[in-house]
Amino acid sequence: MATTTKTISVETFSRPPDSLSRQVLQAFVRQRSALIGITIIGLLFCIAIFAPLIAPYDPVQVLIGVEQIQKRAAPCVHLLGCSADQPQHIMGVDGNVRDEWSRVIFGTRVSFYVGFVTVGFGIVFGIFLGAIAGYAGGRIEDLIMRTLDVLLAFPSLLLAIAIVSVLGPGLINAMLAIAIVSIPAYARVMRASVLAAKQEEYVLAARVVGANPVRILFRHIMPNAISPLIVQGTLGIGTAILETAALSFLGLGAQPPQAEWGSMLSAERNQVFSAPHLVFFPGLAIMINVLGFNLLGDGLRDALDPRLRK
Repeated sequence: MATTTKTISVETFSRPPDSLSRQVLQAFVRQRSALIGITIIGLLFCIAIFAPLIAPYDPVQVLIGVEQIQKRAAPCVHLLGCSADQPQHIMGVDGNVRDEWSRVIFGTRVSFYVGFVTVGFGIVFGIFLGAIAGYAGGRIEDLIMRTLDVLLAFPSLLLAIAIVSVLGPGLINAMLAIAIVSIPAYARVMRASVLAAKQEEYVLAARVVGANPVRILFRHIMPNAISPLIVQGTLGIGTAILETAALSFLGLGAQPPQAEWGSMLSAERNQVFSAPHLVFFPGLAIMINVLGFNLLGDGLRDALDPRLRK
């Protein structure tokens, strides 16, 4: 009786089933919170892209001499009964007689820029350090992880404040500080994923056929260990937006007259009773943005976890 031999390549072990992406997509669609989150983010993203078309004024334009209006004027919407002879300002005007609606709209651009750039920077360095630590082990792992543990020992916001205090106030420096303090979290997630993935059969098969360790790490392990970082990164965007707003509120982030929600709150924090709309609308924008990314992150976590897909 003849015996047939079937050759299985290393790529066969490392390639996920064809239906996996479909299963993840179906699980994601079933998550109501994820759909709400992606809807919120989609709307905000459209607002950020079309901000010049949506906003009736330049966000830094001072309306003194352009319109007859007082500073910190209340919102005026003609459809809601505001007199037609008054200029329409959906969210009122701030203490420098600038249209609050336009500033909130353009602040959406800043928030997306901050979130994606900051998290991208943190993830890139986190992936690199975590992958090396998890795969190499030994003294290299101890050196990398103990150094990152020192960063984790400090509260993230306080460490970011310290870094910005050294670098100087500004949005770019605030983003850099938040990215630095976020690296340990991404590195620890990546290290844990690499430790689990390097025991899989496709990694053992790659070692048997004599594949280069660098190729094993970047070609076989990392693509299969990246899923937890997708969830962590999505949640991290909301955290980065919130922390940047906090630094701007303290005067260490975005500087006037840039339209950034945290700095807008800081400028009008003493008017919470006399002009509450100037505090309410930027705070609401921050809340909605962070809520959208948190809901999306929770939905992705449930969709990517095979135990929760059952």
